[in-house]
Amino acid sequence: MASQSVSGRFSRLRPLDWVRSIKVKLGLVVVGSVAVTVGAIYSSVWLGLHARYALAIGLVVSLVVIQLLAHGMVLPLREMVTATRAMARGDYGQRVTATARDEVGSLARSFNTMAVRLEEAERQRRELVANVSHELRTPVAALRARLENLADGVEDLDGAAVATMLRATERLGRLVDQLLELAQFESGTIRIDRQVFTVAEAVDDAIAEIGPAAAGVRIAAELSDGLTGRGDPERIHEVLTNVLSNAIRYSPPGGHVTVTARNVPGGLRIEVSDEGPGVAAQELERIFDRFHRADAARRRGDGGAGLGLAIARSIVALHGGSIWAEPRAPGGLRVVFDLPD
Repeated sequence: MASQSVSGRFSRLRPLDWVRSIKVKLGLVVVGSVAVTVGAIYSSVWLGLHARYALAIGLVVSLVVIQLLAHGMVLPLREMVTATRAMARGDYGQRVTATARDEVGSLARSFNTMAVRLEEAERQRRELVANVSHELRTPVAALRARLENLADGVEDLDGAAVATMLRATERLGRLVDQLLELAQFESGTIRIDRQVFTVAEAVDDAIAEIGPAAAGVRIAAELSDGLTGRGDPERIHEVLTNVLSNAIRYSPPGGHVTVTARNVPGGLRIEVSDEGPGVAAQELERIFDRFHRADAARRRGDGGAGLGLAIARSIVALHGGSIWAEPRAPGGLRVVFDLPD
C-alpha cells in the first residue's frame, strides 16, 4: 500500500494557483504588498496614528500579505523536498500538490509522474526477485534431493536418475538463458538483421521444433503460397516457437492450434489461435509481463516460467511492430503480432 501523500498534510489556501507564470506571480506579490502597505499607512494616518506607527503597521501588514501570497508558490517545493527525503528511504508512494498552473506546478506534475514510475519499477523489481527465486527453487530442490539420495545410497545411479537430474539442469539453463535474453533486450544490446523471409518456411520450422512437445494437440498452418515478410528470421522463429508453445501448453488434449498469416496495410500479420478456455479480459495485457501466469483454468501441466511471451513482445517491439492477445470465438485465445515492411 502506498504511503500517505505529502500533499495530504497540507490544506492551506493557495490564492495564485490560477496564474500561469511564476514571473507574473512575483509581480503580483510585489504589487499587492506595495498596495497593501500604502493602504495600511494611509488608513493609520487617517485614524490619527503617528507616522512611525503607521509605517510599522504598514510593514507588518505587507509582510503578512507577502507570506500569504508566497506560501502557495513555495509549498510544492517544500513538499518535493520532504517527498525526496522519504523516497531516498525507499518510500515511493509520495506525491506532491500539483494544482498550480505555472512552472512550479509543471515541475510538481513531472515529479508525481516520476514517483509513479519509480514506484512501479520498484514493484516490478520486487516481483522479479520473488519470481526468479521461486522458479529457481523448484529445479534446484529437485536436483538437490536426488543428489542427496544418491550420496546416501538410498537409490542407485541409473538412467532414470540421470534423466531426472538432466531435466532439472535443462530447466535451470532455459530460465537463465531467458533472463539473460530479456536483460539484453532491455539494455538495447540486441540488434536484428532485417531481411525478406518466407512465412511458410518460418512457420513450418517452428512447428517442427515444438511438434514433439504437442502431446496430442494438433497444429495446423493456413498460409497463402508465396507470402513473405521483412524481419530477422531467427528472431521471428523465436517469436513463433514461444507463442506456439504457449498455445500448446494451454490447449486441451485433442485440441487444435492454428497459425494464419496475411498481408495488412504496412506489413504482415501472423495469428496463433488455440481452443483453450481463454483468458479473462483484465489479464489480456498482463500475459506479456514477465513471469505472469494465466489462472489455473488455462494451465495445463506445470507450465513454463512465464518468460516466453515477454521475450516475444520484446522481439516484435524491436522490429517496430506490435503484439496483443484477444478472445477467440467460440472459445480460446488468439495471439496476434504485426511486422512492418
